[in-house]
Amino acid sequence: MQGVPQQFEFTPDQAQFFHPPTRAGIELYRAHIVQHAFEPHTHAAYGFGTVISGVERFRYRGGEHLASPGSIVTMNPDILHTGRADTDTGWQYHMIYIEPALLDEIADKPGWWFDQAVQRDPARAQQLSQQLAALWQTHDALAFDCLLAQLLQTLAPLATTQGTPQRGQRFDRVIDYMHAHLATRLNLETLAAVAGLSPFHFLRQFQAHYHATPQQMLMALRLYRAKQLLTQGIAPAMVAADCGLADQAHLSRSFLKRYGTTPARYQKAIRG
Repeated sequence: MQGVPQQFEFTPDQAQFFHPPTRAGIELYRAHIVQHAFEPHTHAAYGFGTVISGVERFRYRGGEHLASPGSIVTMNPDILHTGRADTDTGWQYHMIYIEPALLDEIADKPGWWFDQAVQRDPARAQQLSQQLAALWQTHDALAFDCLLAQLLQTLAPLATTQGTPQRGQRFDRVIDYMHAHLATRLNLETLAAVAGLSPFHFLRQFQAHYHATPQQMLMALRLYRAKQLLTQGIAPAMVAADCGLADQAHLSRSFLKRYGTTPARYQKAIRG
């Protein structure tokens, strides 16, 4: 079977990851989460998914959202979000993460943006669920790509390419600086200087823009980079050092809180 079942801190929680070997820029994910609460994290990719059962509650772009069966989750790249069950029995869901460059290559119109994190559309949600399940089952490269194109056709009516919010130039510089200094111990004064603002004015403006503190953003970027390095087969201890984390134990704790699995288990799953 493609993907290796993951083991969470809580035994009722189960998840699988899969990177198709014939198409880079894709991660498939399916899970049943009862107790785990995902701390703020980000993906440098679009995230699309459906809920099979139960209800998920998550924070995204400053608001609380609920996703239940019959709805479609549509997340834009690089936006912090959380996730936890809103029902006692948890929630079961399927997701696909698609890097922006690949989506632009496949879609008729590049630069997709989704104003709504949850869109209620039972018929389309059922179609998307079937397409996600089919992507897990196919072993043929041509069949996978055709299914992927069909999935984006299903989602296209929900997307807009007009009025896509852009970061201010000051915060572009700050995020780029964070990316370039993930292994460095940063402070508020340094980041404020990059933005050309006083420290606490910068802090207020940054929080208002991203609905997160600079520290939360930095940790999310570090952990996403860790995910990329683990995918390349780099040992967790080296990943921790490259991403500015204290040691492998720090990486494991932080990775578990944001992705629901340990670095070693994630690496085993996607390199299976």
